Amino acid sequence: MSNPLREALRAGRFCYVVELVASALKREAQVLEVASRLAGLPAVAAGSVTSYAGGSIGHDPIRVGTAARARGLTPNIHLTCVSQDRRGLRKMLEDLNALGIENVFALTGDYPAATDASQSPPVFDLDSVQLVRLIAELRRAAGMPFHVSVAVSPFKYVEADCVYQYVKLEKKIAAGADLAITQVGWDAAKFRELRRYLRERDLRTPVLGNVYVLTLPAAERMATGQPPGCWVSPALLEVVRAEQASPDRGRHARLERAARIVAVLQGLGYAGAYIGGTHDADQVAWIIRRAEELAAEWERLADELRFGDPAGFYLYGQPRTSGPAAPSPLRREGGGEGHPHAGPLPGWETAYRGPPVITRVLDLMGRLFPVTRDTWLRRALARGFAWIDRRPALARAVERMELAIKRPAFGCQACGNCVLGSMEYVCPQTCPKQMRNGPCGGAHLGRCEVVDRPCIWVSVYERAKAAGRQEVLRVYVPPPDRALAGTSSWINYFLERDSRPRG
Repeated sequence: MSNPLREALRAGRFCYVVELVASALKREAQVLEVASRLAGLPAVAAGSVTSYAGGSIGHDPIRVGTAARARGLTPNIHLTCVSQDRRGLRKMLEDLNALGIENVFALTGDYPAATDASQSPPVFDLDSVQLVRLIAELRRAAGMPFHVSVAVSPFKYVEADCVYQYVKLEKKIAAGADLAITQVGWDAAKFRELRRYLRERDLRTPVLGNVYVLTLPAAERMATGQPPGCWVSPALLEVVRAEQASPDRGRHARLERAARIVAVLQGLGYAGAYIGGTHDADQVAWIIRRAEELAAEWERLADELRFGDPAGFYLYGQPRTSGPAAPSPLRREGGGEGHPHAGPLPGWETAYRGPPVITRVLDLMGRLFPVTRDTWLRRALARGFAWIDRRPALARAVERMELAIKRPAFGCQACGNCVLGSMEYVCPQTCPKQMRNGPCGGAHLGRCEVVDRPCIWVSVYERAKAAGRQEVLRVYVPPPDRALAGTSSWINYFLERDSRPRG
């Protein structure tokens, strides 16, 4: 069975993927009618079927994708880690393979919008990097020919957010990603920044740029940072509001903007465009035709596409631009007690604001008493902990002592698979999604998408940068062995039964 998306990318042909939002607000029959019409556009290589878009459950993406394929549109199925353990994700992948669906979009996923303090926290057993690893394992071991897309957001205006997005993309590529798709944004300097970053590292993974047909309601929502990871600048919001006063309510202006972004992407060397914000095949066809007409003008259009944060971080220096500044990087309007997910996880504030002296002391102890390699001290401790492990009461006492030390210092959640040493002594369990390989795409101006507080990964980045060991950020951290929760990570470490970076 052919895969137009894979074939277009291999041939170096600029292609289009159109997002199909299979939300509960839209009847499945409507989504499939859209798929039928998009199938008639030769430039559209796939329809990307969402799952848990914006944190709300929708139609079954596998069922929708299968029906879309029957109507002639190749599906790209969003596979998210929300409320799925690794067994469930493996089962979904096996089902997709049995159906002959190759294209998957591996995502951590948005935190469920309906979650409140009275409910149990949702399961995020894997993050997106670990999910890509799982898919790559199935490709190798079982011959499942998946083509894996992953997300990246260059539209981050705090240094830690921005650099971590690129570092995490490198991890995804190393894990086996075939294609990257950007998050929503209207800043040509950031589109250019991502391409330069990949080129400097000789990473040739193709990238699709996100092209969103921006209506006023969507712009007003994104101006508040919703859905997570989507942000419209005050300057762009003002432009969209002005466009709304035209006789066509801004329709032509938003389609023209989308076509101009496509032309910029072609000029910058992107592999294609990922179109969202419209389910109208006629609008998609118009954008494609208009982009071809504008192709020769892409440099001028790029110079005009400046809806970023004038005061924000740019990896290669600030572009020349003007306009109102965005909010301060580590503050955000609203939130607090009224935030839907307000309130810190136990020990989080200590983990994030913990004095750097802790890091320095632990680093010094690691040098004076080396246990990460085969030394007499490691062998002695391994024998001692093996003796303790055979005595359940003693093992439990060690676990309680460990927790009493580590919870106040690091916000320890007793996962039994401690990776503090790989995360600059910030506990990943204090992240609402329990991410272990970098922040999710929903972090905004250094703030967590779920609770109104700084993202823990800002602290990880700043500590690594201050210590001159940013390379540690590129280390792959495997998912924890959940069966070890509530046991001593010290014992598990020395008996080599925990899940942590090796080598």
